[in-house]
Amino acid sequence: MTQPPPGAALPARVPLSAERAATVLDVVIPVYNEEDDLERCVRRLHAHLTDTFPYAFRITIADNASTDRTPEVSALLDDSIEEVTAVRLEQKGRGRALRTVWSLSDAPVLAYMDVDLSTDLNALLPLVAPLISGHSDLAIGSRLAGGSRVVRGTKREFVSRAYNLILRTGLAARFSDAQCGFKAIRKDVAERLLPLVEDTGWFFDTELLVLAERAGLRIHEVPVDWVDDPDSSVHIVRTATDDLRGVWRVGRALATGALPLDRLRRPFGDDPRDRAVPGVPGGLARQAVGFCLVGAVSTCFYLALYALFRTGTGAQTANAAALLLSAIANTAANRRLTFGVRGRDRAIRHQAQGLVVFAIGLALTSGSLAALDVTSGPHSHGAEVAVLITANLAATALRFLLLRAWVFAPAPALNDQSGSVR
Repeated sequence: MTQPPPGAALPARVPLSAERAATVLDVVIPVYNEEDDLERCVRRLHAHLTDTFPYAFRITIADNASTDRTPEVSALLDDSIEEVTAVRLEQKGRGRALRTVWSLSDAPVLAYMDVDLSTDLNALLPLVAPLISGHSDLAIGSRLAGGSRVVRGTKREFVSRAYNLILRTGLAARFSDAQCGFKAIRKDVAERLLPLVEDTGWFFDTELLVLAERAGLRIHEVPVDWVDDPDSSVHIVRTATDDLRGVWRVGRALATGALPLDRLRRPFGDDPRDRAVPGVPGGLARQAVGFCLVGAVSTCFYLALYALFRTGTGAQTANAAALLLSAIANTAANRRLTFGVRGRDRAIRHQAQGLVVFAIGLALTSGSLAALDVTSGPHSHGAEVAVLITANLAATALRFLLLRAWVFAPAPALNDQSGSVR
């Protein structure tokens, strides 16, 4: 498969040309010291795919630096089963094994599963079908989705749910289960995502999912039946510690705009509902919702600052200081979260333009306070707050229009030599 040029955008999704003569699916089984379970797992998986999977497949054993008889068992399976291939890596790390095999594979759909086969294999075809059809970019088995059936101990249940809660709160992840060892990805997506994933261990697939979701790619979830393996070699405490470090690293990279995720966004497909509506700017609804959420938090932040400053200074000074600080934070939050501007390019310019918008808001709110003083004379602190909230609502609506149409307006398209707009 030809490698895409650096920075090339993903094309629109299309169904795969799943000819029976070609290898459509490559299922990777990463292993480390699994001499007892490996042969049973591979033969069971091979029998299941032979009986139920309608396309050509391959099973790849990715041995990452095993020190027992795993390499010998892998070689035996490679020699005895036509659809099985064994790959040996001299360094440990599940993520490293997956990255290596997926990068070298010529199959258009790449998957992996744990050697313990805790997940019911009947979920494998539903896992990869949306990728073959062109509907989705990645697919994951979920033990936490509705319809899944899970048998496992209290300790692992608690760790799994706590970890996914951390992902939802810390990285705003929307997928339900990051740790289930049952995932698939389209090859064209893997080619773009793998260079951005740093982890080489157990956090690898979580990082892959977070980046894919932030890039706007579609993740399909399949409820699975899953039975815990009591003899699993996973070290829960060490893995959890490494995962938390990974969450911090990825969260920091996303917050600073260090990852070029914009180039991974796919264009819309052929569904008429996805086409631009004349007179309605793209993304208006999403931006309005994001702006409202940021605005709600900013308003609370502003009121807290105003109450703090008001204890030691006059209303006008407290209002100006609180509005200035909240405006800077608001512009930064809207830049990243509402309008999706990443990186440091034009950040200072955006803040300067945001301060102009702040000045307009200051004029509205300060004018409201001045009007309150003139019309009602002495008044309560509650009246001040009520007037300020009303004025801020008006200023907020104007602020959204100015941010969208001026501060964060997309750069004008360039015309090519034929006069068409790119």
